[in-house]
Amino acid sequence: MIPDTLDGAIILSAIDFFLSFIIIGGIGIVLACFPYLNRLCEISDEDLKSGH
Repeated sequence: MIPDTLDGAIILSAIDFFLSFIIIGGIGIVLACFPYLNRLCEISDEDLKSGH
């Protein structure tokens, strides 16, 4: 348990700081996957237009 003192507040701020980088990195990974998903959807659209 984190103590309710100035030291505890500093520890909690450090934990939040590092966790924010992890969350931002995860969002970046998800956004990096969108072009690949778009390519998969384009292939499916072309297949539908050609009638296959």
